[in-house]
Amino acid sequence: MEGKLIIFSAPSGAGKTTIVRHLLYRHSDKISFSISASTRLPREGEVDKKDYYFISKEEFLHRIAKKEFIEFEEVYSGTFYGTLRSEVERIWALGKHVIFDIDVEGGLHLKRKFGDRALAIFVQPPSLDVLVQRLRGRGTDSEEKLGERIAKAEKELGYADRFDVILKNDDLNLACSEAEQLLLAFLARE
Repeated sequence: MEGKLIIFSAPSGAGKTTIVRHLLYRHSDKISFSISASTRLPREGEVDKKDYYFISKEEFLHRIAKKEFIEFEEVYSGTFYGTLRSEVERIWALGKHVIFDIDVEGGLHLKRKFGDRALAIFVQPPSLDVLVQRLRGRGTDSEEKLGERIAKAEKELGYADRFDVILKNDDLNLACSEAEQLLLAFLARE
């Protein structure tokens, strides 16, 4: 079996994490989650090597130099995120396909790199206003960080048409059902 990649990208707060968790719950026999590496500090409740590989900026830069990432970027000033090559290889070695919950730039980079082996899905929120409400409702960010996320989201919404599919998330149950149909159809293709 040649491993495939299913990429879910969206601005922060669009619902991609919830959709990916739904798919993992329903199809853990076929897919496994790619754990990203990040230089940011863990949020309350996040676990190293489960939610992210939390590493120092120095170690992250060292791994970049050693070409250990298949994609990476400085998402916010001084904060890096990336996908370790070893993580994708680990999942493929289990005989599973890799599912990503990744920012927009990273998702597009993976799609360019893996072409037809990857399905890139953009999760579109109902509107920017709804997205802002969701981000504020989380209560996890300072006003400054919230401003950064909103500015980034505005930019990212303009990239939707570069993805294979735009999945509208007006109704979460419907979006999860549609995501499942997309996943199964993609995995069934030779």
